[in-house]
Amino acid sequence: MKKITVIGAGNVGATAAQRIAEKRLSEEVVLVDILDGIPQGKALDMWESAPVEMFDTNVIGTNHYEKTEGSEIIVITAGLARKPGMTRDDLLLANAKIVGSVTEQVAPRSPNAIIIVVSNPLDVMTYVTWKKSGFDKTRVIGMAGVLDTARFRLFLAQELNVSVRDIQAMVLGGHGDSMVPLIRYSTVSGIPISELISMKRIEELVTRAKNGGIEIVNYLKTGSAFYAPSSSAVEMVEAIARNAKRILPCSVYLEGEYKLNNVFVGVPIKIGSKGIEEIIELNLTEEEAFALKKSADDVASQITKLQL
Repeated sequence: MKKITVIGAGNVGATAAQRIAEKRLSEEVVLVDILDGIPQGKALDMWESAPVEMFDTNVIGTNHYEKTEGSEIIVITAGLARKPGMTRDDLLLANAKIVGSVTEQVAPRSPNAIIIVVSNPLDVMTYVTWKKSGFDKTRVIGMAGVLDTARFRLFLAQELNVSVRDIQAMVLGGHGDSMVPLIRYSTVSGIPISELISMKRIEELVTRAKNGGIEIVNYLKTGSAFYAPSSSAVEMVEAIARNAKRILPCSVYLEGEYKLNNVFVGVPIKIGSKGIEEIIELNLTEEEAFALKKSADDVASQITKLQL
């Protein structure tokens, strides 16, 4: 690819930009932020690592959206981060304004781009981006399930003392406390985790996965997670840039799938150069379907508050 833009030069955005450059996913990475000097300084610092990390990607920092023109992928990380005691929903109105403004700036300049949204509350901000951009639903995707699944996979690997590479898992639903880990689809080299871990312990690990973000916030006190979120976003970027056709859980707009409508929520998709190439409908149990609907209803209630 020729150009990938990352909006927001905070911890998530800057780390994502660095990973994109080091993975050589595009000829140029543009890092945008409203704070004068921050994207320029961070971009130059990244670029100066090129001779060591052996990449030829140009890394450009700017305060202006003109340099984003013609981007093929746009990653939106802009917005306020959570602080201790804050929920993702506390960020709703403030970040809706920020993300909406960003989208109105980048979408006309890159009308054929695929947008990946990382800003919280994730599912609602993805809806805001879709509405403000006017893009087809296949080109606006929220990063949620990849991160939630990564956290769950790590905790399972720690519990079993095995490599994370052998853990497969699937987490659906909204990004937050109402996420829906699918135990039936969670395996270790094909072995169901229910044969290796007691249900009581699995439930404890599920709870930890649901609270994975706030656990880190409570440690940091003045910030939130950024290494794992940036890795998760870049996994999606790489799937698009390399047309890898990965099957990943992402927040997407549903129109009848899983009997849900007019809401962004995490479900498994095939993701490639065109963005969403297929929404995969799993056969859920009654309990799983109920949990997914409850999660989607939580997202829908937040969307309603924005009156878009």
